[in-house]
Amino acid sequence: MELGDVTVPGDGRGAAVADRPAPARPVPFSEFILKVHSRCNLACDYCYMYELADRSARTDPPRMSPEVFARTCWRIGEHVRTHGLDAARVVLHGGEPLLVGAPALARMADRLRAAVRPATARITVQTNGTRLDEPALSALVGAGVRIGVSLDGDRTANDRHRRYASGRGSFDQVDAALRRLADRPEAYAGILCVVDLAADPLDTYAALLAYRPPVVDFLLPHANWESPPARPDGDDTGYGRWLARVFDAWYDAPVRRTRVRLFEELINLLLGGASRTESLGLSPVAAVVVNTDGGYEQVDTLRSSYPGAVDTDLTVFAHSFDEVLRHPAVAARQAGVSALAAGCRACPVHRVCGGGNYPHRYRAGSFTNPSVYCHDLRLLIDHVAGRLRADLVGLRGRDG
Repeated sequence: MELGDVTVPGDGRGAAVADRPAPARPVPFSEFILKVHSRCNLACDYCYMYELADRSARTDPPRMSPEVFARTCWRIGEHVRTHGLDAARVVLHGGEPLLVGAPALARMADRLRAAVRPATARITVQTNGTRLDEPALSALVGAGVRIGVSLDGDRTANDRHRRYASGRGSFDQVDAALRRLADRPEAYAGILCVVDLAADPLDTYAALLAYRPPVVDFLLPHANWESPPARPDGDDTGYGRWLARVFDAWYDAPVRRTRVRLFEELINLLLGGASRTESLGLSPVAAVVVNTDGGYEQVDTLRSSYPGAVDTDLTVFAHSFDEVLRHPAVAARQAGVSALAAGCRACPVHRVCGGGNYPHRYRAGSFTNPSVYCHDLRLLIDHVAGRLRADLVGLRGRDG
């Protein structure tokens, strides 16, 4: 590995690895997010389904019907075989998917596997954890389903936002669920944690490590230029500084106790790799959502931008996934560098940040803008690049 392989901001090597242009043909979907239940038993104040710009989920069918599910299975199998895919990742999502019941989710997993054969279906349930009791966990583990849980840190941090409609916190139930899940590592997909500037970053990270997660995903709150993120002290790099402190704790640990997807992606991109997540880099989007009513949707976090942002007017009954790939809004999210704002294309780290998460770019009818977290991302990228560069200089010095 050469030192010059690291894209260090401001050192003249921002284009060391060529921008990835839009693909000549659409890249097939490989991740299918099924909204099996649109309602939720929590009332988190940052929920993009029910609390932000698009609240149409309130009128969606509460549960995906057997007819919609059967047709979705058929469509996924069709797409997998058309494109010769070896595997498909399916996320059973909500709302709160466990409102369907764990036995029903286990049966769904079996049907999905049958639908995509001979390819492999890698099935995950993303849950708030409040209904993940021992019988539910056993049913999902028995069906070979992996489980991701949302938790924002310790009791104070989590219950600041992740509460029931009554105002009661959710921590106790989620804490119990994660302790059970930690003893079933074969089913443990990881923890999602939304960054909160009111919570100490190192305390938050330590609280998550107590549950022995294989992976932690730190997520920026869904915000945009029309609805900016909370910045109590007015610092436009506060989220970047919060994440940089966690990065140092993770990176400097003598024993790596978990993977942190955001940090691994940054390191991978800085060393010239291709992104494996939509929130960073320029790789084409490969995820699609099927709503409870059978409608195809773009990534559901777009609900945070404006009403109707996720809509495609296509359904599993009348259209294939290939037709979704040709939808103009989906094509724009596979367009690579050409979809970025001019200011982003001129930035030396645009290949790494990729303009940021697509929903975070929204301003007055357009996504062709920098991320509302632009300065946070730049600070974090600079910080990670600096740490990598220092280590590579040290390695070169020791090698003579």
